[in-house]
Amino acid sequence: MTIESTAVVDFIGVDAETDRVVLTIVDHLEWSYEVEESHLQLLQDKINTYLRFIESGELIGAYADAEGRNVEILLLSKHESSESGRSFLRRASEILAGAGIVFRQEMLDGQEN
Repeated sequence: MTIESTAVVDFIGVDAETDRVVLTIVDHLEWSYEVEESHLQLLQDKINTYLRFIESGELIGAYADAEGRNVEILLLSKHESSESGRSFLRRASEILAGAGIVFRQEMLDGQEN
């Protein structure tokens, strides 16, 4: 699954180092000018799906190991974000932090963005 499947949670697991339950979004799309607006909309829709999944309690029902753990949303990106993409991700991170959710982006090559 990928970012284009906005109604689906891609992956769930527990990070052994942080003990957080990690919900992963896989983003393979480029950030060219022609697709930037639709890319941002897909990201927003996907993040909102994850937030609803967490806040509704579905996460605990679907993944019992999430019980009692802090939550992180990890965006795995194939391509470096555009400036507007980075701005959006900063705002999303702030909003999610307000809900007690860690948000971070990592490049598929392992580098943190």
